[in-house]
Amino acid sequence: MAASGSRRSRLRLVVVQALVFSLFATLFVRLYYLQVIGGETYQAKAADQSVRDIVVQPQRGLIVDNQGRPLVANRASWVISVDRNVLDKLGDGQAAELVRRVAVVVEERPQAVEQRLVTCGDPGSVPDVCWNGSPYQPVPVAEDVPEDVALRVLEQPEDYPGVLAEQQSVRSYPRPHGVNLAHVLGYLSPITEQEYDEAVDRDDRSLNGASAVGRAGVEKQYDEWLRGLPGYHRVAVDSMGRVLGDDSVVESTPGDTLVTSIDAQVQGVVERELARSIRTQRATLDPVTGRRYAADAGAAVVLEARTGRVVAMASQPTYDPGLWVGGITEKELERLYSEEAGTPLLSRATQGQFAPGSTWKPFMTAGALQNGYGTDTTLPCSSGFQVGNRVFKNYESGAYGNIGFAQALAVSCNTFFYRIGYDFWRRLGSDVADVDARDPLVEEAKRFGFGDRTGIDLPGEAPGRIADRPWKRAYYDSMKDYYCGIADKPQTEDTSDFVYTFAREFCIEGYAYRAGDAVNFSIGQGDTIVTPLQLARAYGALSNGGTLFAPTVAKALVSPDGTVLRRIAPRPVAKVDVPQKYLRFIDQALRGVALPGGTMNWKLTDFPLDQVRIRAKTGSAEVYGKQSTGWVASYTEDYVVVMMISQGGTGSGSTGDAIRTIWETLYGVRGTTVRPERAAIPGTVQTKALPTFARDGSIVPPKAGE
Repeated sequence: MAASGSRRSRLRLVVVQALVFSLFATLFVRLYYLQVIGGETYQAKAADQSVRDIVVQPQRGLIVDNQGRPLVANRASWVISVDRNVLDKLGDGQAAELVRRVAVVVEERPQAVEQRLVTCGDPGSVPDVCWNGSPYQPVPVAEDVPEDVALRVLEQPEDYPGVLAEQQSVRSYPRPHGVNLAHVLGYLSPITEQEYDEAVDRDDRSLNGASAVGRAGVEKQYDEWLRGLPGYHRVAVDSMGRVLGDDSVVESTPGDTLVTSIDAQVQGVVERELARSIRTQRATLDPVTGRRYAADAGAAVVLEARTGRVVAMASQPTYDPGLWVGGITEKELERLYSEEAGTPLLSRATQGQFAPGSTWKPFMTAGALQNGYGTDTTLPCSSGFQVGNRVFKNYESGAYGNIGFAQALAVSCNTFFYRIGYDFWRRLGSDVADVDARDPLVEEAKRFGFGDRTGIDLPGEAPGRIADRPWKRAYYDSMKDYYCGIADKPQTEDTSDFVYTFAREFCIEGYAYRAGDAVNFSIGQGDTIVTPLQLARAYGALSNGGTLFAPTVAKALVSPDGTVLRRIAPRPVAKVDVPQKYLRFIDQALRGVALPGGTMNWKLTDFPLDQVRIRAKTGSAEVYGKQSTGWVASYTEDYVVVMMISQGGTGSGSTGDAIRTIWETLYGVRGTTVRPERAAIPGTVQTKALPTFARDGSIVPPKAGE
């Protein structure tokens, strides 16, 4: 029995020894594999864990005017960032204290700093505030801080562990000739979480979580060219996330330069004249209401007549585009959207929509001349014209007897055009419910591009509106329940007599296109609305023989080394189908508006009209419950100049002086003499040549005539 037990013990010992040997063999084989066969792979992985990529934001491209004057440039800005990896390794109490110290030094609330440190998508993240970038990237918590704040952080690293102070490039606005140009230039703001996710999905490496992107104007339209490509700074870090040294650097690529057709000198004059005219009208009594004019908004547009290029564009009220640099405050943002402040963020030139008033009449003339009327037609210009039980009056009830189209345009006779509008309605569309009835005046307005966007290379353009029969029917269908709801109930103190009466009439026959609608349409009144840019483009077609252009702000895109990457040519989009003989007739008639007897002449006394042959049309649009909106649309063979002031009075009275000053600037007029060497644009019209961008950063303007 003892011998048998001894053998079993030795057998167990052999089995244990075999197991131990096999375990050691396996261990040695695995160790050999890790150190010899797979050594390089695991070494690389270990290295990756100790190296982090920090995004280096590119310098955004310049935006310059046609002479190369910088409209938007860049400047260095101090940015305070927090490394969350260091923050996470601190205790809760130490981390909270560090956040508090950072908040104090950048003059922010600790809660605001904490919100910026939260990754977008995580619990507690706040859209447009949270961090979109890499978890290894220091998170910017304050931008555009004073230099002394940045130096305090740099000089006291023991008090601010994981807090960085570094200079980054941000937008600056040199304001050549004092220009503002906010609505054309636009602004930047941080990329949103959704935009960042979309960029990742399409593998767009020009965007990252810390990018700023264009939100309006050419900053948005040409964002992908302007933004450049980010670089990457690889740094070695220890287990605590502290930077040990540089590993490698991939340089960022600056964005491309955008050359625009804007001329800063003309733009400066246009902005100042628009602002001055508004101030003047606000101090002027309105003879109709007995109050001062509200003059609550205005716009001006200068186009090249032969190309559709935008030379100047201004809107009031405006804002300082520099507000967005370093982050805009809630109070400032509320003001930009505030109706009380006049909604400064809205571009009246491209997004403001107003009744055109008598500036509409040249297009109505074109429609009439192609549909039965002749250049020798005469009609009464009476003080009033009765339609049904209502008398539609001429301006100030003036009467000029029997006159033709040329004089009707020169003196802006409403009753002359009322008769034409009524005649077409009576002959072609007296059935008020016939949505498909033909209207030659509506057809002509659409040929000149009204009721549709011009296609300018700026985002957010408004389409205007042609208040024709289909529009009136569609509006009735969308609003009848609302107005019928008012009409079906007894009138209350909260409902005025006008609103209650209007609601009852609208509920019964708001779909009807009556004679009153037709005569209002013929003089640019009623529900038809246009943007100043639409009107300027249409007058450009009168100047150039009938070509409608999609207006353009951009002329070219140039690489950082000065290479022209892309030229942006003028874009003709349509040819107005009007015989040249009628366009020439209208052109000659509009010259009469500037000559003695015309409504614009009193503002052009002693102007050298024989050398600078201005054609013009004034207009005063009336809207129920508001003061008149004043317009002047004018052009030569080279340029179109349009200006309007909402609730500013008559067209020539509110904007006439400004229009004259702009023409003097464009052609170098001094007194009664034209001095081409004094013209704002060398050679009077813009050259096709571009500014030259040298490698040292200098910009040479193009030579006139090239």
